[in-house]
This record gives sequence, C-alpha cells and structure tokens, in this order.
Amino acid sequence: MKLPPKEKIYEAYSAIADGRTELHEDHAVVRSSDNSKEYIVNWDGDTFASSDNATYWQGYPGYPVLAVLLLKGRLTFDEKIIKGMKNIPWKKLNDQYKRDYAKAAEEAFKTVEGDIAAIQKLAEINNREIAQLNLTIKRKIKK
Repeated sequence: MKLPPKEKIYEAYSAIADGRTELHEDHAVVRSSDNSKEYIVNWDGDTFASSDNATYWQGYPGYPVLAVLLLKGRLTFDEKIIKGMKNIPWKKLNDQYKRDYAKAAEEAFKTVEGDIAAIQKLAEINNREIAQLNLTIKRKIKK
C-alpha cells in the first residue's frame, strides 16, 4: 500500500472533530471541509475504497479512509486531543498552497485551539500505525 502524506491525518482529525464523518455498519459518508462534497468509504475487512481523489486516483488512503480507520479503532484515537482541529478550511488551504500539504498544515495550525504538540505526536503515532496496517486500497469494492 502506498502511504499517504503525513499531513492527511490532520485532515482526518478535522473531519471527525467537525462531525463530518458518519460511520455506518458497512460504509461511511465523509463531507469535505467546505461541505461541497460527500465521499463514500466502503470496506471489506482490510480492503478499503473511497470516492475521494487521493484514494481513488493516487492509491493511498485519503483523509476519509483515515477518519474511518480512527473511528473504527484501527488507529490510536483520542477525541480530547483532536477537538481543537475544528473548522479548518482544508480545501481552501490545499488549493491556496497548490497541494503543498506541509504548508497547508502549517497555516492550519495557526488557528488550532489546543495542544499542537500533542496533536502532532498523535499524528506521528498514527502515521507509524498506518505503515503497519496491511490494507488494500481499491477504486471500488465488488459486493
């Protein structure tokens, strides 16, 4: 599996903190930071598919898949740590910085309320965990 840019975990935190992730029994619906798009995440065991661009076109788990992994307990999750990641305009920032996710995250952290060091430490843990997961990323899951 291709690994996501490490900053994508921050976007997943925001999707959870904002309440933009709806987890259902066999799928999830994750809305974009500006609420202009809805992404459907499907899974079957360790195989995941999502309609977001990163997962669909780049072949790595995009933030909607990462949010699902967090909520399903596949990655270490602490709601108290990520609660300060609310209301970050990721779409705008990623467009503004032309997909330079590190610069977008740097700008996002200027608005974060909470312990930024704890958020970054959790993200480091999650990124190591992602590398250890034996996930398969597909464009679609045949049912």
